[in-house]
Amino acid sequence: MILLDKVALVTGGTSGIGRATAIAYAQQQAKVVVVGRRMDEGEETVRLIKEAGGEAVFVQADVTKEADVEAMVDKAVDVFGRLDIAFNNAGTVGENPSLIEQTEAEYDRTMNVNVKGVWLSMKYEIAQMLKQGNGSIVNMASAVGIVAFPIQPLYAASKHAVVGLTKAAALQYAKAGIRVNAVAPAAIETDMLEAATGGQDEAKAYITGLHPIGRIGTPLEVANAVLFLSSDLASFTTGATLLVDGGFVAQ
Repeated sequence: MILLDKVALVTGGTSGIGRATAIAYAQQQAKVVVVGRRMDEGEETVRLIKEAGGEAVFVQADVTKEADVEAMVDKAVDVFGRLDIAFNNAGTVGENPSLIEQTEAEYDRTMNVNVKGVWLSMKYEIAQMLKQGNGSIVNMASAVGIVAFPIQPLYAASKHAVVGLTKAAALQYAKAGIRVNAVAPAAIETDMLEAATGGQDEAKAYITGLHPIGRIGTPLEVANAVLFLSSDLASFTTGATLLVDGGFVAQ
C-alpha cells in the first residue's frame, strides 16, 4: 500500500474526480479528509470509504473563503495529527462560452474557485507541511490550461493560472521537502461534463472526437494519475503538469 498511514485531503471530494480520488487514497490505506460545500454528497463519499474499510472524515468548506480553508486544514490535523497529501480539486467550468457576453460576476466566480481556491488551499497546506518537513500537493489543472479552447476562455485562463501557481510553489518549496504538481485532464465523464454539454449526445460526440484515443476519460483514470503524483513513486517529480487527456494536447 503506497500511502499507508498517510493523511490526505481532497477538496471538491463530493463527486466525480474528487470522490474517485478520495476512494483511491483510502484503498491505498491513507486516512482521508473529504472537503466540499455539499454536506450530503460529502458524507456519501465518507460512507463509501468506510464501507470499503477505510478511514475518513468530511469537512464542509468553501475554498474561496480563507477562514473555511484554514479550518479544513486545522480539522485534518486535529483528527489525524498531520497532513501529508493534498489534492486541490475543487473547481468550476463557468456557464457562458462567449467572451463578450460573460459577466464580471462570472469572471469573479471562475477565478475565485479555480485560482484563489487553489492558492488559499496551498497557503494553509504548505504551512502545515513545513512544520512536518515534507508533503505532496497535486492541483487540478486542465488540458485547456496547456492549450487554449475557444469556447472556454475564462476557464482556460484560470487553468493556465493553476499551472503557473503549481510551478512557482514547487520551486519555492522544493528544498523544504514539499512537492507540488498538477494533473491536467481533458474531457472526463463527470457531472461537470454533463453540465457543459447540456447532456446533449451531439455535443458529447463532438467532444469525444477531439480525443485521438477515441473516447472520454473516466474519473478513476484521473485518480490513478493523482495517486501516482501524491505518492513516493513520484519522489523526484515536482513542478510538473501530468496530462491525462487521451492525446488531446498532442494533436
